[in-house]
Amino acid sequence: MAVRIRLKRMGAKKRPFYRIVVADSRSPRDGAFIDEIGYYNPTTEPVTLKIDSEKAQAWLQKGAQPSDTVKALLKKVDLSK
Repeated sequence: MAVRIRLKRMGAKKRPFYRIVVADSRSPRDGAFIDEIGYYNPTTEPVTLKIDSEKAQAWLQKGAQPSDTVKALLKKVDLSK
């Protein structure tokens, strides 16, 4: 089972916010997930980003691969691989 750290889109039409989740790579974007490690809201000023660093590090140590977008968000909070 390939595990990915990726964004799950939530919110209303034209008003998105995202949860940062750990999910099986075969599950749909907004489908089942294993663990929630944070959230990202690009519509606020300034942008809201909260990541549980302990959970994120634990999943990265276990071999979870972040998506390109999540990798950029992890760099903002100094958690990149």
